[in-house]
Amino acid sequence: MDRWNNRIAVVTGASSGIGAACCKYLVNNGMIVIGLARRKERLDALRNELKEDLRKNFNGIKCDISEESEVIKVFADIEQNHGPVAVLVNNAGIVRRTELLRENNTEDIRSILNTNVMGVVYCTREAFRSMKKHNIDGHVFIVNSIAGHKVLTFPGSSMNMYPPSKFAVTAMTEIYRNEFLLFNTKVKITSISPGAVDTEIISEADRKAFGNMPILRSEDVADAMIYCLQTPSHVQIHELTIKPVGEQF
Repeated sequence: MDRWNNRIAVVTGASSGIGAACCKYLVNNGMIVIGLARRKERLDALRNELKEDLRKNFNGIKCDISEESEVIKVFADIEQNHGPVAVLVNNAGIVRRTELLRENNTEDIRSILNTNVMGVVYCTREAFRSMKKHNIDGHVFIVNSIAGHKVLTFPGSSMNMYPPSKFAVTAMTEIYRNEFLLFNTKVKITSISPGAVDTEIISEADRKAFGNMPILRSEDVADAMIYCLQTPSHVQIHELTIKPVGEQF
């Protein structure tokens, strides 16, 4: 991790779960971390959870990554006030309890796509602009899902637009790999696809459906991210799938 020491990492969806864990792991490994989320108070609380001497290396900024104008402004502010972006963790993602066939659910469906897909587009574009401008061989992560590779079905419920949004970022991962080469850079791209993770995104109904099935912790995903960051410059982990031992899907 020495080459990332004191470099800038941006983590979206940083207020809880996988995002919060990634922020902690990156700070603990010597990076200066900018956490983006809609809940600023949660970001402030996360900062206070860090070791006192490391708190200066974490900054939380309120940002709705589904809003392009907010993303553009935030990344410009980060570059001006903190420095160029070296690592981006596209973690922010949402689910909605609906069905594709349900009436009057357009807002829910659009929200999933705007956050899970367009948010990745906006943030990756702005982070790459910063990396290329400053000639940084950076690393972009997409926190994907096993639902981005296989549509899972659970009796009595629908995952609606969530798997399509994750299938989209699976395809985007390959597009980014090619475009980073197209723009003559050595920026890496890694998609991390975990199975079920114990975060706020899982509802009580989901937990009942899972029953006694084993489940991952947010820290498991953060640990995988750190592993990928430590690979030699000529090694790119394009896709990393993580499942708890005993997972049934």
